[in-house]
Formats: sequence, structure tokens, C-alpha cells
Amino acid sequence: YVVVEREGISMRYPCKPLLIATFNPDEGELRDHLLDRIAVSLSADAEKLDIKSRVEAVDSVINFAASGKQGNAEATMALEDAISNEEDLKTALIFAREYLKDLKVAPSQMQYLCEEAIRAGCQGHRAEIFAVEVARSAAALEGRQVTSDDLRLAVKLAIAPRGTFINTPMDEDEMMPPPPPPPQPPQMDEQDQDQDQDEEEDEQQDPEDEEEDEDQEDQAPDVPEVPEEFMFDVDATPIDPDLIEFTSRERAGKGGGRGLIFSQDRGRYIKPMLPKGKVVRLAVDATLRASAPYQRARRERAIGTKKEGRGVFLEQSDVRIKKMARKAGSLIIFVVDASGSMALNRMNAAKGAAMSLLTEAYQSRDQICLIPFQGEFADVLLPPTKSIAMAKKRLEQMPCGGGSPLAHALQQATLTGLNAQKTGDVGKVVVVCISDGRANVPLCVSVGEEFDPDADEDSKDGKPSRGYLKDEVLACSKQLGSLPGFNLLCIDTENKFISTGIAKDIANAANGKYHQIAKADGSAIASVTQNALNEIKAN
Repeated sequence: YVVVEREGISMRYPCKPLLIATFNPDEGELRDHLLDRIAVSLSADAEKLDIKSRVEAVDSVINFAASGKQGNAEATMALEDAISNEEDLKTALIFAREYLKDLKVAPSQMQYLCEEAIRAGCQGHRAEIFAVEVARSAAALEGRQVTSDDLRLAVKLAIAPRGTFINTPMDEDEMMPPPPPPPQPPQMDEQDQDQDQDEEEDEQQDPEDEEEDEDQEDQAPDVPEVPEEFMFDVDATPIDPDLIEFTSRERAGKGGGRGLIFSQDRGRYIKPMLPKGKVVRLAVDATLRASAPYQRARRERAIGTKKEGRGVFLEQSDVRIKKMARKAGSLIIFVVDASGSMALNRMNAAKGAAMSLLTEAYQSRDQICLIPFQGEFADVLLPPTKSIAMAKKRLEQMPCGGGSPLAHALQQATLTGLNAQKTGDVGKVVVVCISDGRANVPLCVSVGEEFDPDADEDSKDGKPSRGYLKDEVLACSKQLGSLPGFNLLCIDTENKFISTGIAKDIANAANGKYHQIAKADGSAIASVTQNALNEIKAN
């Protein structure tokens, strides 16, 4: 209720406020506790407009007049249609509010929404409460009972914005329906005749069966509709293609400050500390404070010596140095498998992701590096850089085909990250490995040595076994994960139905993260990498 009391006026009346607001995430994110209290949240660019739609939007704005005659006849007709649709919508809302009073949601439908909220990682109960209200409102607006379409819409509007998922697209092959069963083999002539007779008898019995089925359907009670499949996977990943296209708000890893590099020579003075070795930057204020309590005693001891005329007496124990801190960017190293038939697709996706992240490098101070591995060794194709021009020049020619020296690629990424950290401008190192995890070139061959068959008990024909190669890759992964400031993000580009799981083992060995994005493009890899990087910085 609203109470108004002023100059002899005292009024009290009910108030039901309705908040409708827009904001641009690029200008600053709203706090999660505020967005959680808003029932419906959606992205304006959920469906990207094509060039024709954008031209129509600009034309409608230019030719619109708030009063008087419109710019052209098409604008006049569009305005009349909009006014007519608005009047129809007002009438529909009036009827929907009356119909909403008696509209109920079945327990099975409510359970579906609660399970979707759990799968999406929503905290609290606002997600499912608002989802139920959205489903009821959508059904009331259509003048019918709640259906599966209303539940799916409720998941999009109320549950998806509150989820803690990472927006990873699905493989198009997984979205397609299963193939039809194979045709039956041809049969003998006698079997065909018997089958024809059976079909004629079935056709005669079909009308009677259909009548019985219709009677049973008429007598069957109404069962509330529930979607047959969930829109979120058990690991909070959206598996519905419409949901992936609808929402663009990625909650995972949002926020968090950049890393800091502490040193004694550059940065902002944050606090004094005792020196360890050579004094680089003297903290004058802290040194004077440390020596102040002993000035009287030192002055008395200096009487009759050559130090008697000094104003301030300092000793080695009083010396304090400055502890400096400065903002540090991150180094993102793309380790890309350039061997096999999918090499070109993976390299193009990594190139697109690198260029996408470089466009934001001026804000985040991040650097990009690209290490493709194929043949017998891995090479640093793009050294750590923030230059877009240099990246375009270096990425024009990308080698593809040959073997898969994954162990050498991880070793090269480790050395590159360590060298970058020594410069003092890099804090975190994120290694993004785009591969299926299969290696067929041992590390000794990559560094120019010959493989010793005695080192592998399962070796055949002088070649290493799969177990030996896997253990070698896992050892390199453990070494990378044990280094301070290093993090591994493994992106498996294989279909999950034929994946061997080695890529997941590599991520677990390095205590990193694993994502499966079959046939991913550059934007998808850049999105996953950026979310992982934000989460690493936040921690």
C-alpha cells in the first residue's frame, strides 16, 4: 500500500508496481541479487537480425513521426497496424487476467520446472516460482491450459538467465533425428504371397481397431503435457538448440578482478617490507618510522664521534623497501591439433578465437599465443602478442597434416608461459588445448632423438604403444598443472559418441577444465575461453 500524508491530506491505496527496464551489459553488469529479483530477463540480441531486417528497422525509425503525417505510405500503414495490434493485445490481456484466476499448474509440470532449475544450477527458489507464473501467464494469454510449449518458454525466460552454465553450442549431428531403420532384405515369392494375404486381413481389421482406439481416447482422462526431454543437461549445459540461440548471458566466471604482479621495481607502492638481498626501492617513510624510537639513544652514543652532527641516525635493521604491485594481463596459449582430417577446421576455429580475443586485449591486457602441432614436433606459430596486425600476418599460413606430437606441444606451451611470466607483464597463463587427446609421436622423436623400444614393454615394430604415449602426455599435463599461475582448458572437438575420453583425462591430470564442443567455430571457442579466464581471475 501507498500512504500519502501531506497538508491535511491522508490517503492509502494499493499499489502493484511493474518494473520494465533495459540495460547494456557493456556499460556494466547488474548485481546478481538484483537480477534474481526480476521475474523475466532476456537478451535483445537472442536472434540476430539479418541485413534486410536491420534495413527495415532503420527505415521505420527514419520515417516515423510522433505527430502529424508519417514519412511515407508504408510507415503510415505500419503505424495503423501497430495501433490495431495494440488494441487487440489490450483486449487479450483483460480476458487473460480473468482466465488466470482459475488456471492451475499440474504437479508433474511443476516438478519438470524444478528439475530444470536444478539442472541449470539455479540457487534459491525464485527461478522455479517465476517459471510457474510465466507458464500460467503464457497459457492464459492463449486462453487454454498449460502445455509443454508454455513450460519451455518459462525455462527460457525465468530459469536460463539465472543458470550458472557456460554457453557451449551443440553439434549439429547430435541435433538431427536418428536415421531410419535399414530396409528389410528381399524375400521369396511364397513368403511375399503369404505376406500380401496377411496385409489384406490386417486392412480389414484396421477400421474396427481404429474405432476402438478412438473410443478409448475419448474416455481417457486429460493428462497435463510435459516436454519429453530436458532443456539442460545434468552438468548445467544447455542441450536444447532453441535455448542456446535464445540466451546470450553467460553467468559462469562473471566478474572478478585482474591478477596482480608483485615486485620491487615497478608498480604502485602498497606496503613496506624487510629487504631480502639488494635494496631496489627504499621505503623512506617506513624506514624513518622504524628508526624513530631509537634516535635519542643513538644520538647519545654518537657524542664525541664523527657521527655526532647527524640529524637522523639510521642502521641496517631500520631499512625497509617498497613492495610494488601492478595490474597484470593473462597469456592465452592455443595448442591446436593440426593433424588429421579435421586439422583445417580446428585451425580456422583457433584462428577465429584468437582474433576475437585480441580485439578485447586492450581492455584486459591479455596476450595471445598459438602453437599448432603436426608432423614430428610443435612450433610456436604466433608468439605472445597483443598486436592484431602481427596476428593476421602470422596466421595467414597454417601448417596442417601429419602426426600428432601432443606431448611436445604441451611442453612448448609450458616453456612459452614460463618465459612470459619472467617478463613481469603476465600473471595467469591459460593453455587452451584443442584436440581429441590422441598422440602418436613420442617426445623423444620431437626433440630429435630416436625412440628406444626397450623403454616400452608393449612396443611393436619399434613404435611406441598407445599406453606409453598416453602416459607421456599425462605426465606433461601434470607438470603443466603443478606450475603456479598455469591453468589448462581442454576442448574436445570429437563427437561424444566416438570420443575416447583421453582429452578429459588430460584435463583432470592438470586439474583443469574440460569442454566438448564438436565442430566448434571461433566464436564458440572464444566464448568458452573467455568464461574460463574470467573464472580463473575471480578465484
